[in-house]
Amino acid sequence: MTVQARESLGSRNTRRLRRQGLVPGVLYGRGEPVAISIEERELRRALTGAAGLHSILKDFQVDKVRGGVVHVDLQEVRLDQTIIASVSVHLIGGEDSPGVREGGVLSQPLREIQVEALPLEIPEHIDLDVSHMATGDTLRISDIAVPDGVTLLDDPETVVATVTAPTREEVVEEEVEEGEEGAEGEAAEGEAAEGAPEAEASGGEESAEG
Repeated sequence: MTVQARESLGSRNTRRLRRQGLVPGVLYGRGEPVAISIEERELRRALTGAAGLHSILKDFQVDKVRGGVVHVDLQEVRLDQTIIASVSVHLIGGEDSPGVREGGVLSQPLREIQVEALPLEIPEHIDLDVSHMATGDTLRISDIAVPDGVTLLDDPETVVATVTAPTREEVVEEEVEEGEEGAEGEAAEGEAAEGAPEAEASGGEESAEG
């Protein structure tokens, strides 16, 4: 990327730069920070390219409405000295996992790891194959393979991916109790119905005698 030093500072100057298709920024190094500007198209290609800017990108701000980068902070590095960077972990082969095929849930508690390497050897991302995972299996940082020259800095026992069994909710059925209550109600109604003719018959006899 080609950057230029900014002679003038302030919000008025930054607005002028953005109208010209430039993104204001700051370059941090061993000395005092240096105000810079970068062509917006070139910066966007670098941010979305295969290599990315994870080794030198310190921070950036995005316009919440338009979505473009409005400010960027870069970190000066030496190509012959190792640096520490955050690298994302991508899980691959999840749809082929025996545990997932059986209905298990694949989860990724950790999505980024800290690595140390020379700036040009920092990988864009690290792939972790989970196609062999069964239900109950767990993969940790110690299971991640990294290229030569790259050192993992996080706790090796930190969990990166798991496959858990699906949760099942137990449904309480009350059909038996409702059936018993219905049977008792029908029996009571039957007894009442049987008693009605007897009452009518006895009443008729009394009337005849009278």
